Amino acid sequence: MPDALTLSLPFTPRRIVVGANAHADIAAAIRAARPEFEVRGAPFMEITAADISWADTYIGFKRPPAAHDMGAVQWVHSTGAGVDGWLGQGLDPRILLTRSPESFGPMIAEWAVARVFAVQQQLASLLDAQREQRWAPRDIARVAGTRALLVGTGDIGSHIATAFAALGIAVTGVSRSGRASHPAFDRVHSIDRLADLVGHADWIVLSVPDTPESRGLVSRAVLERCQGAVLLNAGRGSVVEEAALPEALDRGWLRAAALDVFTTEPLPVSSPLWGHPKVLVSPHISGLTTIAGATEGFLECAASLERGVLPKWVVDRARGY
Repeated sequence: MPDALTLSLPFTPRRIVVGANAHADIAAAIRAARPEFEVRGAPFMEITAADISWADTYIGFKRPPAAHDMGAVQWVHSTGAGVDGWLGQGLDPRILLTRSPESFGPMIAEWAVARVFAVQQQLASLLDAQREQRWAPRDIARVAGTRALLVGTGDIGSHIATAFAALGIAVTGVSRSGRASHPAFDRVHSIDRLADLVGHADWIVLSVPDTPESRGLVSRAVLERCQGAVLLNAGRGSVVEEAALPEALDRGWLRAAALDVFTTEPLPVSSPLWGHPKVLVSPHISGLTTIAGATEGFLECAASLERGVLPKWVVDRARGY
């Protein structure tokens, strides 16, 4: 059990605040399952200091702006798999932090496949030609027979590997352990081989969380060793040296980039990535929490706490997930 938690086990949440766009649906689902719980909610930006002072439990992706500290909150349940929105803001270590157990792999795999085909089928260029009423024949290479390097071989990486393998893409993984349990990976290497492997990949897909070890992992030095790969990032913006991406694209180290996450979100209007012709920007939507996922994950953790057991989904703060 983590040291010096403010809650003592067994623990039953009584006053719960939900900070999310879908707060009303999540709150309704919790009340339906546990009518004895008091639940209130609002969009993340509208949560007040009074809400935080009232609550013993908070559900949301990151700390609301009005909460300089977390008041009387003893337990925070993150609605996402990534918890950098909490750890990066210095959440009091005495507050229990759990995360959603929902699998985001299927949705992120679809995001990745969509970007692979958008680039390979030259959809942006064809759409430009259509707007200009210009007939623009070109050669289109097949996706089958290309090679992907997946940085992250967990649940998300395994779903991406399965989808890519079904398309005839050869899949290599890299991970901290140098292992993966899923057969869709042709081979898996230790993360310290990353710089040696990027030059052999047509697609480089990032699905790792923000941790001290992952920050800056894809540095300019690594990008410089790419040989015209397409970079897809559905992990965290901090994993890539973002300032080096325009140079990597202009010099041909990268053929294109599909980015769903950024160092600063929303992506500032001053960023050169917005207008770069080789970049596909999406607003952190590759893997979205569902109402059922947010609710069921919270209720599972609550049931464990009520039994006097720490939930399976307690965040290891040292590892960052």
